[in-house]
Amino acid sequence: QVQLVECGGGLVQPGGSLRLSCAAPGIHFSLYVMAWYRQAPGNERELVASITPSGSTNYGDSVKGRFTISRVNAKNTVYLQMNSLKPEDTAVYSCNGKYLGYDYWGQGTQVTVSS
Repeated sequence: QVQLVECGGGLVQPGGSLRLSCAAPGIHFSLYVMAWYRQAPGNERELVASITPSGSTNYGDSVKGRFTISRVNAKNTVYLQMNSLKPEDTAVYSCNGKYLGYDYWGQGTQVTVSS
């Protein structure tokens, strides 16, 4: 069973930055579309950002200009750099990898933006 492993969450003040990482061992990583999703209490899960194997990116409207997704295929790792964080960015952030019929998730990491 493939399990993606996220790290880098935590508590940060408004305006601060965090960098999340997601390791994806045991898969042919370079073939996968990788993405970050988030879910806050009482809200539906939403797409934060995605990146294709070739490096094309897509962002949710609420994070455009503040967050950057990137990947290093040689390390089987995808990153999410989050700048200018706002309290409304508080959520559990989860990593996802998709390729054909394969769909893998991590367990999530909590990001809390509060003063």
